[in-house]
Amino acid sequence: MRQVPDVHQAEPIPAAARDAIDALMQSGDLFRYTAPQDAPVALLESEFAAMIGTKYALAVSSCSAALFLTLKALGLPRDARVLIPAFTFAAVPSSVIHADCVPVLCEVGDNYRIDLDDFHAKLPGVDAVMISHMRGHTSDMDAIMASCDAAGIPVIEDAAHSLGTVWGGRNIGTIGRVGCFSFQSYKMINAGEGGILITDDADLVARAVIMSGAYEHNWKKHKGPFGQNDPELADAFARWQNRLPLYNLRMSNLSAAVIRPQLPELVRRVRDGLANHDHVAARLMTSPFIDVPAPLAPERRAPDSIQFNLVGLSTDQVQAFADAAAEMGVKVQVFGLSKDNARAFWNWQFLGDQPDLPQTRAMLMRACDVRLPVRLTRAELDVVADILLDAVASVTGSAPRAYGT
Repeated sequence: MRQVPDVHQAEPIPAAARDAIDALMQSGDLFRYTAPQDAPVALLESEFAAMIGTKYALAVSSCSAALFLTLKALGLPRDARVLIPAFTFAAVPSSVIHADCVPVLCEVGDNYRIDLDDFHAKLPGVDAVMISHMRGHTSDMDAIMASCDAAGIPVIEDAAHSLGTVWGGRNIGTIGRVGCFSFQSYKMINAGEGGILITDDADLVARAVIMSGAYEHNWKKHKGPFGQNDPELADAFARWQNRLPLYNLRMSNLSAAVIRPQLPELVRRVRDGLANHDHVAARLMTSPFIDVPAPLAPERRAPDSIQFNLVGLSTDQVQAFADAAAEMGVKVQVFGLSKDNARAFWNWQFLGDQPDLPQTRAMLMRACDVRLPVRLTRAELDVVADILLDAVASVTGSAPRAYGT
C-alpha cells in the first residue's frame, strides 16, 4: 500500500528561531518599539531589503495589511479605481475596499495570468494597478509596466505567493512601485501570519510606517536606511508626523524571530520547490486530460504548489476527479467548484453587483491546485503524481501511462 505524504505539513522552523524566542521571552520585549534599537522586526526589515534588493522594507501583520497600507500611502482619493486580476485571493479586493477604493476586475486566461487585451481595455480611468502573481504565476510585467508607466499609473505587486520568483533577472516585488509579500504558513517563509512591503520610494514608505503604527517618533527605531542616515526619508517623516491616522498593523518581535532564521533557507527552498514542481508537471503532462501551463520566457518561478487545468472533462467529471483523488489521499482544490472558495470572484459578495467575466469563470471551473511542500522527497512526489493520474484515468476511462514512457 502506498504511503501518501501529508502535503499540508510545512518544513520545521530552524532551531535558531527557538533560541531567539527564548531570549525574547526572558526579556519580555515582544513589542517592536520596546527596545531602543535593533529590535528583531527592525533587523528583519533591514535583512529582507538587502536580500530582495530594495531601499526600504516595512514588516506588518499580514500581506493584506501591506496591500492596504500601500493604497493608503499612495494617497489615492476616495473611490479611486484599482485594477486587479479576477483570479486572486479575497484579501486583495478586500484591501481595496478597506482603503475606500473601488476594485476593477480584469479577465485572467487559462495560464492564470492577466489577459492583456482586457487589461488594456480597462486601464483608462484607473488610478492604480494591483497585480497579483497568483500562486506564483507572473503576468507579463514588461507589457504591464510599459502601459502603466506611459499612463502615470502606479503598480503594486501582490507577491504573496512569489517570494524568490525572478522576472527578467529582477526579483518579483521590485518591478512595481511597491511589492508586498506574505509570511503566512502556506508560503515559502512561514510565520503563521505576517507580511512585508518593499519600495524605493521614501515618501511612500514614511507614510506607510506612520500609518502602520509608528506613533510619536518610533520611526527612528527602524534599522538601516530608516532614520538619521537617510536625509530624504527623515524629511518625509517630518512632513507626515502626526498628520496621518494610525491603523496599528505592526508585526511583533515574536513573528520576526520566527522569520529571520528562515531567510538563509530561501535559496534552497526555491531550488527544491522548482525541481519538485517540474518533476510532477512532467508526469502529469503525460495525460491528455491534464495541462500544466508553462512559465513565460522571462520568468523563473519559486513554486511550493502546482496548478493544472483539466482538459475536455465535464463539470461532473471534474468533481468526480477531485473526489477520486481525495479518496486516494490527495486533496485537490478546484477553484471554481470548492464551496465558498475565496479565490472565486463570484464569492466576493461584498463587492455588490458581480462582474461578467466569462473567461475567468470558465478557467476556474477547470483549474486545480495541489500543494507540493519543498520538503517532499522524489518518492513522495511520485505518489502524488500517481494518485492524480489514477484519478483522471478513473473518470475518463483511460489507462494511466507507465512512469518513464
